[in-house]
Amino acid sequence: GKKQPKTFKVKVITMDAEMEFSCEMKWKGKDLFDLVCRALGLRETWFFGLQYTIKGMYTWLKMDKKVLDQEIPKEDPVSFRFLAKFYPEKVEEELLQEITQHLFFLQAVILDKSCPATKFSSILQYGDYDPNFHEPGFLAQEELLPKRVSISQYQMTADMWEEKISAWYAEHRGIARDEAKMNYLKIAQDLEMYGVNYFPIQNKSDTDLLLGVDAKGIHVYSINNRFSPNKSFEWSGIRNISYSEKELTIKPLDKKAEVFKFFSSQLKVNKLILQLCIGNHDLFMRRRKVDSIEIQQMKAQAREEKARKKMETQRLAREKQLREEAEHAKEELERRLFQMEDEARQANEALLRSQETAELLAEKAQIAEEEAKLLAQNAAEAEQERQRLEITALKTKEEKRLMEQKMRETELIAVKLVKESDRRAKEAEHLKQDLHEAREAERKAKQKLLDVTKLNFLVSYPVYVLVDTFFVVFSPCVDCRLDYLEKSKKFEDRLKELKSEIHALKLGEKQTGLYSHWNEVLGSLDCSTGNVCNPKYRFYNNR
Repeated sequence: GKKQPKTFKVKVITMDAEMEFSCEMKWKGKDLFDLVCRALGLRETWFFGLQYTIKGMYTWLKMDKKVLDQEIPKEDPVSFRFLAKFYPEKVEEELLQEITQHLFFLQAVILDKSCPATKFSSILQYGDYDPNFHEPGFLAQEELLPKRVSISQYQMTADMWEEKISAWYAEHRGIARDEAKMNYLKIAQDLEMYGVNYFPIQNKSDTDLLLGVDAKGIHVYSINNRFSPNKSFEWSGIRNISYSEKELTIKPLDKKAEVFKFFSSQLKVNKLILQLCIGNHDLFMRRRKVDSIEIQQMKAQAREEKARKKMETQRLAREKQLREEAEHAKEELERRLFQMEDEARQANEALLRSQETAELLAEKAQIAEEEAKLLAQNAAEAEQERQRLEITALKTKEEKRLMEQKMRETELIAVKLVKESDRRAKEAEHLKQDLHEAREAERKAKQKLLDVTKLNFLVSYPVYVLVDTFFVVFSPCVDCRLDYLEKSKKFEDRLKELKSEIHALKLGEKQTGLYSHWNEVLGSLDCSTGNVCNPKYRFYNNR
């Protein structure tokens, strides 16, 4: 029957999650902070705080004041960020809980606070390096470097950075997740800007400077250099820190040392600086005292947890090794099985090919047998043909010998005929000469006869002779005419003998190819003797 207290909604954003709570109106900042720490299971609460932004400036929720009495954003729900407010000097010794290490790891990764946490939380999704899963290019979509680091700053391309980071990732294979986070934090704590909260200030000369507050003390930087401080004040060397309006004073423990005064733009900045200085100084003094019972218990639990995790890691590593060996053995067996199946398949295919080959060989053997029979038949026919050709060759050889003999004889006959032809040609020349002489003698005889006839005409009785179509009356001389007729008969007999011999030579020349020569000779003889052989003389005895 009690009346429910009035509440308001709060949204708390951690590095990797968002949580909403209903807070009572009367709650102080510590009540809300404890609720968040319980939800997270966090015991090392002194490092953290709830941060919010008002009028473009971030500030921390005060633990001893009511939440609604502080200058928080007027929104529903009210948003806070659960962040590390103070940093340890040695992360390995002071960060005991795994959740604490995890939150510091995420905040160390987000060096550029303008980037949302979700962009970098994907770095935890890959786990241990697995060459079968983490193939080349698996980091191509990730933002591998902070924004302030240029890809080409070290003369390396994006692909070269990806390859280099993948190689480093592979080198750390087998490291547990919490161990990897702690190694990362140990590297991060050695960076110049790790755990430093920067505030813009001015000195007495109105020179713009930066004031940095961290776990080791207070540092003064140039406006363009956040890595190397111009002046530092260790917590052990600071006697007092105070502010008045916008002026903040740092008094060293050494009274002879100069008091450092600087000025900020707003009173709220001085309050925030003083708040951070008090918290870091308290932690600095706390580290140098004997640990409380709670811290001792937490360290003991952390050691036990670490030993347990180490054993668990070793067990997991052993199991992983055995699993990998089993997987390798399985892969080897599968490979061998696949190889055996492949060999069996190949053997089966070889058997089928052998059967097909055997059938083909049988068919070929049958064909070869038939071809052998056919070849044997062809061989017998070839042998018969060879014998016939041998006989023919013998006959041809004999005929060739006879032909060669006939050719030699023909050549001899041809030589003889050529000689005979030359001799006959010479005889023909002599005959032509004799014929010419005979014609000349005939002409002379005619003339003489004409002359004698003229004389006889005067002395004796006349004789009528037709000479060249004219009748001539001669008075014959008996002795002269008988002598002429006797010579003509002998000359005709000689011509007949030459024609007989030339006809005989023509029959021999048919075998030696000398027809044309003898035809010319015969033609010339016929032309030269035409008038002699066929004399056209008519005698009329007219008394």
